[in-house]
Amino acid sequence: MRSAITTLALAGLAIMAFAGNSLLARAGLADGAISASAFSAIRLSAGALVLLPMIGRRPVGGDWPGAIALAVYVAGFSFAYLSLGAGTGALILFAAVQATILLVGTARGEPLSLPGWIGLGLAMTGLVILLAPGGAAVDPLAAALMALAGAAWGAYTLIGRGGGDATARTARSFLLAAPLMLPLLWWDWAMEGAPLNLSAKGALLAAASGAVTSGLGYVVWYKVIPRLGLAAVASVQLATPVVAALGGVLLLAEPIGWRLLAGGALILLGIVLTLAKPRAPTD
Repeated sequence: MRSAITTLALAGLAIMAFAGNSLLARAGLADGAISASAFSAIRLSAGALVLLPMIGRRPVGGDWPGAIALAVYVAGFSFAYLSLGAGTGALILFAAVQATILLVGTARGEPLSLPGWIGLGLAMTGLVILLAPGGAAVDPLAAALMALAGAAWGAYTLIGRGGGDATARTARSFLLAAPLMLPLLWWDWAMEGAPLNLSAKGALLAAASGAVTSGLGYVVWYKVIPRLGLAAVASVQLATPVVAALGGVLLLAEPIGWRLLAGGALILLGIVLTLAKPRAPTD
């Protein structure tokens, strides 16, 4: 019982960290307080700095897959939140995470059940509602970037299930991923032809995202996911879009439109159905 309570508490902290990342990114990027490339670079650098004393050993070649997945996730996440709302972005992100985990499960010989296929259809319908033209539709490019971020986060999560020292592995991933943002910073500077857009507020929000809700939050997540199966790893993240959407309304004054309500409900219901395990064959 104590172990289950500990696992639940750690999962709750991880969910709060995930939602916090969406809120911090949206707060910094929505009003132009910081560029997406600078937010990404500061976020990863702050995470690497706070985790550096826990790195354990020097990074090796085997640490690069996690670092690359982390860098792709952070970059796609930041550029997507230039236009996406906190709740909408979180919905697209975790729909992509779930799809990635399902594909990996299928490749490993874990077939999708009939409710799972129905759920996948419902989730896709929800995304269509969010992305359909007219009204308050979502920017397709931003949605594609967030979906890419979700696929990368799904890969990063699966890599983290490999066991070992979760804190040290996370520290090495951040240390290797931070320099990968340099081309984005150069590209941003070259395109603008001026110094990077960077305010004290934006830098503080990016640093908080990197040091607290990312660096320390991911350590908590890596601690809990080895205790869970793939379905449970996906399901415990379902609360994140809800928390992010509520936080966006309460803290960032973001509206809740019919697209977010209808599309979000279908996506969440669909993801829940995809977690259904196929029945074992009977004699």
